[in-house]
Amino acid sequence: MNSRGMTEQAFLVLTALADESRHGYGIVQEVERLSEGRVHLKIGTLYGVLDRLAADRLLSLDREEAHQGRLRRYYRLTDEGASALAAEAARLTETARYATERLRARHAGGTA
Repeated sequence: MNSRGMTEQAFLVLTALADESRHGYGIVQEVERLSEGRVHLKIGTLYGVLDRLAADRLLSLDREEAHQGRLRRYYRLTDEGASALAAEAARLTETARYATERLRARHAGGTA
């Protein structure tokens, strides 16, 4: 990923894969759950994100299974993906800390 950080969609997809491998629709559902319904990935968007993350070696194909006559592809987080996710989580935590400090200072200073 670049130095500016990753997109929210990529962050949520990697987070969805942090604990177990999932197939596409399972990723969509988990992203929706993680974002408390705020982020709804369309299938085309999901596969674009998956392709970019796979090209960056942050996730990989885990396995394929037949389910009701259709092939389900399961994806898993790679070690590089886990490192990138941890770095992005730390970056976001630090950014949120800065915002919180500035808001406290604003409140303490009486600025409206």
